[in-house]
Amino acid sequence: MTISHNRYLLILALIFSVEWIVLAIAPHDRADWALENVLVLVFVIAFALSYKKFPLSRVSLTLIFLFLLLHEIGAHYTYAKVPYDDFWLEQFGYSLNQSLGFERNHFDRMVHFLYGLLLAYPIREVFIRIANVRGFWGYFLPLDLTMSTSMIFELFEWGAAEFFGGELGMAYLGTQGDVWDAHKDMGLASLGALLAMLITALINIKLQRDFAEEWNESLKVKGKQPLGEDQIKRYLEENNSAEKP
Repeated sequence: MTISHNRYLLILALIFSVEWIVLAIAPHDRADWALENVLVLVFVIAFALSYKKFPLSRVSLTLIFLFLLLHEIGAHYTYAKVPYDDFWLEQFGYSLNQSLGFERNHFDRMVHFLYGLLLAYPIREVFIRIANVRGFWGYFLPLDLTMSTSMIFELFEWGAAEFFGGELGMAYLGTQGDVWDAHKDMGLASLGALLAMLITALINIKLQRDFAEEWNESLKVKGKQPLGEDQIKRYLEENNSAEKP
């Protein structure tokens, strides 16, 4: 890994640290801010512990960095109260919500969409470099994992809301009265991830000479024998053969 790569990571880390400190001062709801930052803390620790052995590309680092910046804005105000419409009105003289017909604060919806759009590629990099996935699976599995982690987060929100209850639970859940909020959030994250993988595929089609060959090879049957009970039988036969003198 080159020094320039380390310097780039340091710059991103410094910018994020400054934003985190500034937005940690007098958040709208301190308890909700702390709850929103639990997963950020877990991610930062895991990233720091694994970085030397598994450095990510600058593209992946940038995408993760952008998502974390937006998440911290949501954590500071609580997602349902981010004053983006006030900012838009001040800058451009009209209400963005009114012009688009929005009846709720949509900052959370945007971040869910960007969760898929920004994080699907880093997930793809992990799959390729660790699991050695190729072709079709290098696009489908990142999409699948992004969708499933979006679902897990909705379950995490539900559990936290049930556990803490009251205003904190409602602030963290952030449904704003929409009974289909979780479904829409998961749908937007899935759409973002799908777009990210389509864009990645289009770039690779243009630049990767063996794209079609790799794609076709990834869909070929590798193991012709069935698994399940047939595999158990083979294991037993192998064990019996190994035990015989």
